[in-house]
Formats: sequence, C-alpha cells, structure tokens
Amino acid sequence: MRHLKSFATTLITLLFAMGVQAAPSAISNPVVVMDTSMGKIEITLDQEKAPVTVKNFLEYTHSGFYNNTIFHRVIDGFMVQGGGFTSDMSQKATKAPIKNESANGLTNDRGTIAMARTSAPDSASSQFFINLVNNSFLNGSHSKAGYAVFGKVTTGMDVVDKIAGVKTGHRGMYADVPEEAVVIKSVTVKKGEDTKTK
Repeated sequence: MRHLKSFATTLITLLFAMGVQAAPSAISNPVVVMDTSMGKIEITLDQEKAPVTVKNFLEYTHSGFYNNTIFHRVIDGFMVQGGGFTSDMSQKATKAPIKNESANGLTNDRGTIAMARTSAPDSASSQFFINLVNNSFLNGSHSKAGYAVFGKVTTGMDVVDKIAGVKTGHRGMYADVPEEAVVIKSVTVKKGEDTKTK
C-alpha cells in the first residue's frame, strides 16, 4: 500500500511538472496588433505549427513593411487580403518567397489568417488574408498544397467584418479593390514573441 501511495505521489509530481513545462509554449505564441483605418485587429500567431510563416510575418512586421499598406482585395463572404500594396495600388518589393506550410493541421476557418500566394505552392511572400467564413477548399494536405494558416484573430473580428462590407470596384487591372482605401497604419508585436523568430 505504501509503495502504491509512493507511486501515485511520484506520478502526480511528474504530471504537474509536465504541466508546468508545457505552459510556456502555450503562451509563447506572438500576438500582433494590426492598427487599421477602421479599427484594431489583434491576431495570435501559431509559432509551433507554422514556424517558417510566423518568422517571415514577424520579419516584415519588425521592418515596418506593413505600415501604410492597404487591404487591396476585399470579397464579402470570402476573405479580406492585404500586406502588399500602398494606397495608390503600387506593389511593394518583397523578400524571397517562403516554404508553404499548409499541411500543418491549421484550417482556413472564419477568423484565421493565411498566406496569399500565386498558383505556385511556395510563392508566398508578404501578402496575407483573413478568412470571413470557413473556406475548407483552401486547406492543404500532405498530397495537395493549400493556403497556409498561421494564426487567428482573437480580438477585432468586428473590424474585419466592417472591412468586408466596404464598397469595392476596379482599379486598373485589379478587381475587388475598396473604393476608399482601408489602410493598415501599422502592425506591431504586442507580446509573446520568441527571440528565435528575430
């Protein structure tokens, strides 16, 4: 009986220790604040499941790249896209594209943020989109490249929905462009950044 109690105590101690060790990873995901002309959007990035994508996004964030860019493509009932154009629809020069992490288990559900890309799987650079609905057809698997989700809006989805409702039209060769620019004034890291991403 004494041995059984000793075993139980040891097991509880181990489980508690594991819980304490697991806690930092649960709170280490970076939180960024996207300050737009229509309000603030807070996004928690999933550093564990999308390390390459989060590192890339944070590098653009730290450099100030996203400051004064716009949501240049808005499709109500689908998604809002930004991170690559200025208000005069000039496309900004980007770093090299990154590896597609769409098979990371994260899905394109309402409120998630994912990387925009061309038809080439590994072509994402700075542009991202926020899903307005569950867009399962954008998900990837080990046999099919999808659109890599790397975080989720935790505060400010009402702002995203407001952006989705703006009037859009054509600007030159581009469609679904807001008639009045929705500006991303800044993107800043609020908390939880792992120094490995710098």
